[in-house]
Formats: sequence, structure tokens, C-alpha cells
Amino acid sequence: MAEESAHVLARNKRAYHEYTVVDTLECGIELKGTEVKSVKARRFNFSDSYARIKHDELWLIAFNISPWSHASEFNHEPLRPRKLLAQHSEIERLKRQATERGFTLVPLDVHLVRGLVKVKLGVVRGKKLHDKRQTIRARDLRREQERELSGR
Repeated sequence: MAEESAHVLARNKRAYHEYTVVDTLECGIELKGTEVKSVKARRFNFSDSYARIKHDELWLIAFNISPWSHASEFNHEPLRPRKLLAQHSEIERLKRQATERGFTLVPLDVHLVRGLVKVKLGVVRGKKLHDKRQTIRARDLRREQERELSGR
């Protein structure tokens, strides 16, 4: 349902390259007014960000939202931890998966659903070098097949 009406603001290409995505979850994010304006203007960086579960709450760490240029002294702090909004059962499920060795929580994309900013969070495992090469090889093969089909 949410995927159909979602307007993707940015995808974390680095996460898809560096990690294998095991599971995903769409979360809301608690933002201040100037942060919402900056995110909608695509003035954010989440390539090095990750999520942590602290006291049964989900927090997004190192998610850099640039200060809103038209704000006065009421602007926001760019690197503050931001609370992610998810149901308790979903947080417990993520907690079980993320505590396994080698897994972490990484934001995969930021998108809008009916004007609300959402974050697609992924439970991921790091790829080895040969896994990355295999992914690149499969992507190149798919591109070649698409070129052949479009040429007909």
C-alpha cells in the first residue's frame, strides 16, 4: 500500500552496495519543522547513518539534515539523534534480528507518503568482496538483456 503512493526522495546506494538486505521496515521519523523543510528539499545525507535500539525505542544516528536556509535562530542541530516511529512488536522483531552476529540496522531510503517523511530501514549483513563482484556482474548482465530487448 505505502509503496504505491510513496515518492522517493533519496536511496542509499552505498547500503545496497556494501550490504545484503535481509529484512525491511518502513518507519516514521520524528522531525522538527525546519528539518521537514530541509528533507523535502533533499538537503540531507544518510550514507554513514545507522539505527540503534535504546530502551525499546528506535533511534537514527548520524543522519545529517542541513540547516534550513530561511530559518532564523530557531534552526535545528544537523546531526542530532532522531527517533524512529514504529510499533513495539516491529521494534522487538528488529531487535531479535539485529542482535545476531554480523547484522546491523541501516536506512535504505527516505520517501514521502501522503506528505509524511518515512524511512525504509533495513536489517543488513556486510558483503564480502566476491559478493560485491557477483552483484555487479548480475547488474551488468541485466542491463545487457534490457538493451537487447529494447533494440527489437
